[in-house]
Amino acid sequence: MKAIIIDDEPKARNLLRILVEENCPKITQIFEAEDLLSGVAIIKKEAPNIVFLDIEMPEHSGLEILDFIEKDVINFEIIFTTAYSEYAIQAFQLSAIDYLLKPIRASQVKEAVEKAINFIGKAQINERLSELKNCLEKDDFKKIGLPYADGIKFVNFNDIIMLEADGMYTNVSLKNEKIILVSKPLKFFVEVLQKIKIFYRPHRSYLINLKYIQEYIKKDGGYIVMENGKTVSVSKDKKEEFLAIVQNI
Repeated sequence: MKAIIIDDEPKARNLLRILVEENCPKITQIFEAEDLLSGVAIIKKEAPNIVFLDIEMPEHSGLEILDFIEKDVINFEIIFTTAYSEYAIQAFQLSAIDYLLKPIRASQVKEAVEKAINFIGKAQINERLSELKNCLEKDDFKKIGLPYADGIKFVNFNDIIMLEADGMYTNVSLKNEKIILVSKPLKFFVEVLQKIKIFYRPHRSYLINLKYIQEYIKKDGGYIVMENGKTVSVSKDKKEEFLAIVQNI
């Protein structure tokens, strides 16, 4: 398996190369480039499986990579390396694109590469990168990428009724009555969607879209009925807070 590191800083390239060599045995060949256009030339010649890509580089940002490569011949995964802010990290997470936050740690590299290998060939990098650029440019999050068995599905926040924990997976119920089993734990969505005000966690196993609450039943300790007919428990310590929230919807 091949990889390329595209970064204008020699020390950053060298550190990442060492971390990949020490922690990712499936990667047997590593190329390097000091700018985006040099990297694109190597990609076209060597066809790497994984591209480690710095965002902030002279002349061309890493986000411009698809401007120089034909979209229909892309068969690699991108792992961005960045020192971006918390806001930008949320954009990466919502777009289902992996990133290594500088300063880079070995555990980050190993986890990112393992995820990338699982996605190669079946996850639409074009759409994901387009969503990422849109989020970063507009300061306006509207969609989230949901990794599932066949790839990644992008859905509007307003089309999500609720999310329910299922071990290390999450069942996401959509407005069209479809349920997607997503390969991320509920904790991930709680953290990523915490600033999206329509979502609320009434119980450790659920994250709901407040727009789709049908009714609140006081008996049996109190529970919520969603518009798709699903019932959601309300934790004792969340009951007062939940009632205050729904009264102001």
